[in-house]
Amino acid sequence: MNTNIKIIYLAGGCFWGTEGYFKKLKGVLKTVVGYANGDDGDTNYEIVSETDHAETVKIYYDFSKISLTEILLHYFRTIDPKSINRQGADFGRQYRTGIYWEKGDEESEKTVREFIEYEEKKIGKVAVEISELKNFVKAEDYHQDYLDKNPGGYCHVNLAMADDPIIDDDREFLDEQNKKDVLDEVSFSVMANSGTERPFSSELNDEYRKGIYVDKLSKKPLFASSDKFDAGCGWPSFSRPIVSNYLDEKKDYSLGMDRTEVRSISSNSHLGHVFNDGPVEMGGLRYCINGAALEFIPYEEMDEKGYGDYKIFVK
Repeated sequence: MNTNIKIIYLAGGCFWGTEGYFKKLKGVLKTVVGYANGDDGDTNYEIVSETDHAETVKIYYDFSKISLTEILLHYFRTIDPKSINRQGADFGRQYRTGIYWEKGDEESEKTVREFIEYEEKKIGKVAVEISELKNFVKAEDYHQDYLDKNPGGYCHVNLAMADDPIIDDDREFLDEQNKKDVLDEVSFSVMANSGTERPFSSELNDEYRKGIYVDKLSKKPLFASSDKFDAGCGWPSFSRPIVSNYLDEKKDYSLGMDRTEVRSISSNSHLGHVFNDGPVEMGGLRYCINGAALEFIPYEEMDEKGYGDYKIFVK
């Protein structure tokens, strides 16, 4: 759905590595490297240090697959947020860090400002420039997808980190025996045997407090209350997962239907199905999830229960 595409601009030092990293993320649709927020709308690689542009990656992403918050968490993983005009071995204003949103994109601006406030509460004042995009000049063709063309090329970013969990915790895969020992009859039927609870039977269908929904077995966060909506179907419904790679989606042709099954990777359990009839303004997807597979953690209890790092996802 073209309406799902949003754009953010990230300056993180040499744009070869920044682009290489973000191309690996689920939900990132396209990247373009260029020069942003300089003195005017004209520059090139030879004179970029004179025009005060920053090497920047223009990122097109599907917000029904990955949130801007998750993108920014990845971004902070790839930079030294306190370094001024230097990233890796590169020095100069063109290697400064920055996050830029397009004119009129108030939602992205709000998310960026809230995120920077969140990070500064943790680590103190950062040197990341944040502002509306003033200009963006596409870089020369040989810079586009540079590391694809030159796999051994210089890169100040560890690209392998893109495959690592964005938030570290000790919630790991659980085997079949755990399911038998821990789950009640309905939850076992759903999570272990791909069953379906009766519509309107879960108390979580009517739960709209602020918080997160976690895998009943592994306790891994799966959805945020910010992305929950009333679909009228009788099952808890969400517009996207809390983190893009916590779920697995598989084709399901059972019962004579063509559906997409949703499974929790952390416990290898069935959760429900995802459909394309959700609210357009939320991305158009409806993750129709069995409440029997979930546990709700209220926002006020997230810190004490070890979920404090996920509070940034709960708007």
